[in-house]
Amino acid sequence: MKQLRFFFILMAWVCIHTTWGQVSTSSDPLYGKRIGVIGDSYVRNHREPVEYTWHYKFAKKHGMQYFNYGRNGNCVAMPRARFGEAMYKRYKEMTNSLDYVVVIAGHNDASLLDSIGIDNYKEKLGILCEGLIEKYPSAKLFFFTCWTRKNFSGSAAEKVVDATLEVCGRYSIPVFDAARKGNIFAQSDAFRKIYFQNEGVNDTAHLNAKGHDRFLPCAEAFLLQY
Repeated sequence: MKQLRFFFILMAWVCIHTTWGQVSTSSDPLYGKRIGVIGDSYVRNHREPVEYTWHYKFAKKHGMQYFNYGRNGNCVAMPRARFGEAMYKRYKEMTNSLDYVVVIAGHNDASLLDSIGIDNYKEKLGILCEGLIEKYPSAKLFFFTCWTRKNFSGSAAEKVVDATLEVCGRYSIPVFDAARKGNIFAQSDAFRKIYFQNEGVNDTAHLNAKGHDRFLPCAEAFLLQY
């Protein structure tokens, strides 16, 4: 009899908390909104499941519809035969109806900056910004830069990060400077061993699940400001 009573109490507790969770989620102002994330392997999550990424977890936490447009090796400014059209053109492939658009890019542009050129990067980034505004006039747009890295000061990566801040600023698009304001220390071998894919060996770009969990609160706080 005691076991039966305990069972009913347990079921009532589950029902109450399940209902509370549903109300809490559906009352979230982001609930049901559509979020599209475009970028390179940061977005695709390289060799690990998209479900590990902070942006997927953010969308699911807030009950949003999630669309991933990540492509390994992709650039903002330059097409690559193996990795497809550049983002300043590729954004046109995204679904037409989005409430939030997040661009996470710049790592590959920095690696190829000698071929791309910083002025060309700025020009193509401007085209991307204008295109996203025209395609999604009622959406909220955001950019995230690449992480910091060893010898960041004066590097091609720093130039790309600063160019992103400058160009997006012209269009009033918020940018999260992940190189300087995130909690990801990609310049550290010891840090990458814990939080990066392949234990950070020859990898300064791709977080593992633990790394995405670490960055999620920073990204979430930034996005929720708007």
